Amino acid sequence: MRCSTLPQPLLWLLLASTASTQQVLDELSFGHKEPIAPNGKAIPGWSATSSNHHIQFLSDRVVLTPPVPGNARGALWSENPINSETWDAEISFRASGQEGGSGNLQFWFAKDKNAINVDSVYTTGPFDGLALVIDQYGGRGGIVRGFLNDGQQNFRAHPSLETLAFGHCDYSYRNLGRPSTLKVTNQNGLRVSMDGRECFNSEQIVLPSGYYFGLTAATADQPDSFEIYKFIVNSSPQGGAPPPPPPPQQQQQQQQQQQGRPQLERLDRLPGAPEAVPDRMADDIKNQQEQFADLHNRLQGLTHQIANLFGEFEQLGRKQEERHAQLLSSMPGGFPSDKIDNLGRRIENMERTLDQVKRDVEGKDYKEHLNQLNVAIENVRGGLSDSLDPENIGRIMRTHGPRLGMFAFAVVAVQVLMAGGYIIYKRRRNSMPKKYL
Repeated sequence: MRCSTLPQPLLWLLLASTASTQQVLDELSFGHKEPIAPNGKAIPGWSATSSNHHIQFLSDRVVLTPPVPGNARGALWSENPINSETWDAEISFRASGQEGGSGNLQFWFAKDKNAINVDSVYTTGPFDGLALVIDQYGGRGGIVRGFLNDGQQNFRAHPSLETLAFGHCDYSYRNLGRPSTLKVTNQNGLRVSMDGRECFNSEQIVLPSGYYFGLTAATADQPDSFEIYKFIVNSSPQGGAPPPPPPPQQQQQQQQQQQGRPQLERLDRLPGAPEAVPDRMADDIKNQQEQFADLHNRLQGLTHQIANLFGEFEQLGRKQEERHAQLLSSMPGGFPSDKIDNLGRRIENMERTLDQVKRDVEGKDYKEHLNQLNVAIENVRGGLSDSLDPENIGRIMRTHGPRLGMFAFAVVAVQVLMAGGYIIYKRRRNSMPKKYL
């Protein structure tokens, strides 16, 4: 397969013409360079306002309204107006929430941003500019509507706001699992598209320069979370005045990047670290050769860094193995593998014994034995109750107990016999002849 190539002068001419017709306004854009918020608190060239929550600035997106709590509002406004009459703005956003969640997202192009602040089209007063609303108006899955105001209409007090929309299209934007892209083009009229498909357009609408860009989001009791991934404004220098100088925040960021280069040089002095490629601003790269050379140098430096990282891991692994060998050699008698094996066998025997006991307990039915034991206990208790009856005890005492009459008769008889013997003894003694000396 052969590919036809353009002459190099013609190719450079086409590239130069394309670069001249499209120019990204960095002071009005974010998300095309990471991180979005260098300090994690604010976007250079943009001001943030919120109600009932705090806007979260992440590395790749801005959370205008969180999943909780409800009734929250968030707003982002450019600090500088656009000085070009022809431009296009591309907004990448994502909306997610629970079933039945609700909220709305507004794109503003207004002359006075303070007149709107964090309001939506339903709560704002008079303003001068354009408003694009993305919500679930009318019970649909999603709709995009466009409104214009010259400062005479009070949207908050209007009885039928939907009649003021000059264009609309259906677009289901909730829980898509991916960012949606809204593109607004102000060149030879106004065109609005969603995900590359035209939504509506009007050749009679011409937006002036000197207005501010803004994004606002509002949620209800069951909130939707609106996340902004990027907001890129492209301008044509031929169609308007030259772009304004960078704002103080961007100049300060460039100074910080320049101050960060000595830190890269200090990192090069680490043992075994390859030379780090210094940072370059995108405006410093003028042609494809410089871009290719910069990309080549960075890929080569990244390859060296990865190789150095693998070398460090290998060296760390060797040190760990040496340390492990030293610990084993420091043990008296070496590693006690026999004791550990013996302990393992004992544990296995205990497990088998416990399993056998468990099977015996679970497999045998002790209900019959328990019933027999219960019957025996009842019999013993019944026998004891019968034996210890008061009537039986009295009868036993009367039958087998000693008789007091017999005892008294025996005592009297013994005394009578003793008295009779004594009398007989006295009589015999008195009747015996007396011996005189």
